[in-house]
This record gives sequence, C-alpha cells and structure tokens, in this order.
Amino acid sequence: MAIRRAESESKTRKRLSPDVAFVRISRYCAYQERSHKEVRQKLFSYGLFPSEVEEAIAKLITDGFLNEERFAKAFAGGKFRMQKWGRHKITKALEMHGLSQRCIQRGLQEIDKPAYSKTLLLLLSRKMESLKESNLFKARQKAATYAIGKGYEPELVWELLRGMSEE
Repeated sequence: MAIRRAESESKTRKRLSPDVAFVRISRYCAYQERSHKEVRQKLFSYGLFPSEVEEAIAKLITDGFLNEERFAKAFAGGKFRMQKWGRHKITKALEMHGLSQRCIQRGLQEIDKPAYSKTLLLLLSRKMESLKESNLFKARQKAATYAIGKGYEPELVWELLRGMSEE
C-alpha cells in the first residue's frame, strides 16, 4: 500500500523548471557540503532532464557551491570527530559518494595522526571497561572487533591493545 502511494506521489509530483531547481539546489548546497552524487540525485528528483542536471552541476561548481575536495575534508573530519570513525570506514563511505582517490586522500589529511591514535586508545579503553568478560583474550578480541568495525586499521588496533595490557 505504501509503495503504491509513493509511486503515485512521484507521478503526480510537478516537474520544476531549471531556474527554480537551480535556486533550490544552490540553497541545498549552501546549507552543507554535498557530493556531486547527492546533488545529481536531488536534481533528478526535481524532474530535470540529464542535460539540465549536468548544466546545473557545472554552474554550481563555477559558482563555488560544489567542491568535492572540500566535501571530502568536511566529511572525513566530521565523521572522525563526531562518530569516531576510522580511516577505512571513512574511505569506503567517500568511495560510495563517488569521489576520486585524490579527493579521498585530501580528506583523510584532515585527520591528525596523534588525535587518531588517542581517539582509538580511548575507544578501546572504554570498550574494555564496558565488557563483562573475565577472559582477557576474549575481551581483547571483542574490543578489537569493535574498533575494526568502526574502520580502524587492524595492525594499529592490536598494537594499542598489546600496549594497554602491558601497562
């Protein structure tokens, strides 16, 4: 029932003119950094034709509303600071947004190396404290699985876990 309603709503949705769509999409981009993929999807949802979409994207780039390198830096820095994601998870997410490897590398440069290790150490210590596991090896394994799942490099995770147990 909900699928039919969504289909009928999309069929009855009015197609926007390219000028109106550009005004809306420029506000959309001004509010927060966006990837080309997000903007392209939004423009298509406005009912624009492919040539109109590409024209709007080109104008957004020249007007400074859209910049993938700037998006990569904001995304990587934000995901690391706010959600404590590791480099692997951030890289995969940026790849899903269709960014080039050069942009991804520029985005990852926003992450300070000492802060990265400090954050990972804090995550691991909090996880170890929260575990009710009496077996140290199982507790370490669970903490490592958690950190690796958040996108941190396995070698770094295990190195820090070994260092924690020696203290």
